[in-house]
Amino acid sequence: MKTQNKRHSGMLFAFLTLLLVIAVVSFIGWIVLKPEPVMLQGQAEATEVRVSGKVPGRIDKFMATEGMTVKKGDTLVLLSSPELNAKLMQATSAEEAASAQNQKALKGARAEQIAGAYEMWQKAEVGVKLAEKTYNRVQNMYSEGVVPAQKRDEAEANYQASVATAKAAKSQYDMAMNGAENEDKMAALAMVNRAKGAVSEVQSYLSETMLLSPIDGEVSDIFPKQDELVGSGAPIMNIVDLTDVWVVFNIREDLLSNIKMGTELEASIPALGNKTVKLKVDYIKAMASYATFKATKNNGGFDVKSFEVHARPVVAVEGLRPGMSLMVDYGKLK
Repeated sequence: MKTQNKRHSGMLFAFLTLLLVIAVVSFIGWIVLKPEPVMLQGQAEATEVRVSGKVPGRIDKFMATEGMTVKKGDTLVLLSSPELNAKLMQATSAEEAASAQNQKALKGARAEQIAGAYEMWQKAEVGVKLAEKTYNRVQNMYSEGVVPAQKRDEAEANYQASVATAKAAKSQYDMAMNGAENEDKMAALAMVNRAKGAVSEVQSYLSETMLLSPIDGEVSDIFPKQDELVGSGAPIMNIVDLTDVWVVFNIREDLLSNIKMGTELEASIPALGNKTVKLKVDYIKAMASYATFKATKNNGGFDVKSFEVHARPVVAVEGLRPGMSLMVDYGKLK
């Protein structure tokens, strides 16, 4: 009886031991064969504005350094452009000359010029009277047959020329008295306005030698060095707006079933001590063909495309900067 009980006890122990071994092996197998969680990794990006000048010049002075926080309108860079200064001098001189001509047209002739024109007119009138008397005397002599016709013709021509000279002198005197014609005044004024426009144009270019910050932000990059020459439109520095940050994910299309416009994602930020934040998807677009996973088997598989997904923080995240990674556990998406 005792031998039989011992046999039953041994069988029970062996059975329990077998169950324990099976449980341990199953647990280890579950741990080993458990599928790894799918983690979606994204990268933070922010709005960047590139600062460049309209005019070429030499870097005279940097008023901001990389990493500096700036406000909209702050001076960032001073450029030196001797060529523009020379053009401004030329344009200013042309404006002064045009203004002088305009003043002359508005004021008319000076008193000395008027007196001179009057004297020339009076002198011409005296010449007319003398030529007229000479012509009449020669005409009488011709009528009496004392002088030939040629002498009479010469006297007549001299008289007509004197009359014409007197008329021209009278016109010069009238012009001196009346001043410039309206057309001349308008032309002079137009030259002044043209010269002022040239000065304004050069001044506007000169204002571009002082580059200002277009936004509030942080200086992220400075490209040229002090005293280097930069061309028109050449990038000089970048300003990043840290208040406008989003996260970019590159996700295979077979993982998009739970990600749609407006989907909220829970992400952790390793750089901020795995801080958890909520993101909201606001952009989904297929990437170019180079981001396609090509099918390698003829078993009904398909080329898997990648999609670029943007998600913005629901609430502003302090300390989140461009380049930081954000991790999303795909298994937690519903």
